[in-house]
Amino acid sequence: MRILGIETSCDETSLALLNLNRGKLKIESIIISSQTKLHARLGGVVPELAARRHNETIVPLLHDALNQAKVKPSQIDLMAVTSGPGLITALQVGVETAKTLAAAWHKPLLGINHIEGHLVSPFLSPTNWPLVSKASTWPAVALVISGGHTELYLMRSLGQRKFLGKTLDDAAGEAFDKVAKMLKLPYPGGPQVAKLALQGNKQAFTFPRPLLKNNDYNFSFSGLKTAVLYTLQKYQTAQITTKLKADICASFQQASLDVLINKTLRAAKQYKARSIIVSGGVSANQALRQELTKQVKIDMPNVKLFFPELSFTGDNAAMIALAAAIKIKNFKPNKLIKSWQKLQANANWELWN
Repeated sequence: MRILGIETSCDETSLALLNLNRGKLKIESIIISSQTKLHARLGGVVPELAARRHNETIVPLLHDALNQAKVKPSQIDLMAVTSGPGLITALQVGVETAKTLAAAWHKPLLGINHIEGHLVSPFLSPTNWPLVSKASTWPAVALVISGGHTELYLMRSLGQRKFLGKTLDDAAGEAFDKVAKMLKLPYPGGPQVAKLALQGNKQAFTFPRPLLKNNDYNFSFSGLKTAVLYTLQKYQTAQITTKLKADICASFQQASLDVLINKTLRAAKQYKARSIIVSGGVSANQALRQELTKQVKIDMPNVKLFFPELSFTGDNAAMIALAAAIKIKNFKPNKLIKSWQKLQANANWELWN
């Protein structure tokens, strides 16, 4: 089965062709066009500008994806598009493009939840994909940490999940970005905080670990972000040196990681998980990867740990195509030929609802 994936939920325009044949996975083409430079001068993503750029690039990128894979539309078996959550104007570009193509090409079309894509993204790796069918991989506890989402799931298989918890306010990625703004770091802020943290002392400031001792699996990062703000307010502008910023970044990052890692490991122990899956943009954070790997080896040495390849931590169409390949098992493709007629973008589509 060959699947065309389309992703436009925020500020990346991405298309990918994925071929799943007799259990073998091959990414025939993937294109990710970032809008980072466009939004950097404004300090954050501007939805209207993002939608305009998606409009300008999506059709040329479609041609590039087809040419790169050397595939004709007639050779596509299924189409998949991110239909939520995300910026509504950005989502609509991808959804309406997909609907037009599905109608013109007479192809089945599936709307995919963006978080569904992140959940399966670690298995785009050729070394991880064969482990999907192994009983020793499941059940798994999956942590999704992206710009707007921090969610924890129990997965019995790649397409079967149970919601465990979510952030009650800011997501971890949002907190990183907001701390970066407080410190006047360049956009995108999250990676800048992580980079500066390498130069800092993570014990310089004692920031709170919100909900760390709660028995549930919910998260909260708003109070942690506010603690950083109050700390900064104690200093005059001239006192806020690069060294101070580095110490704040390191201490803030450590507080965030303590909560994320503690709750994930606690869930893995409670549900006797054989694997831990971590995905989303924040999963690219090297300190997170190193510390979680270290803790798993100490506390749960027999548990597998899956991260996406760095190129698949951000928004991409390959993960959307893979999520569709897994989801299509519950549908007959020929019954989806006219599915485009009812598909709508939903900016607030939460996977846990």
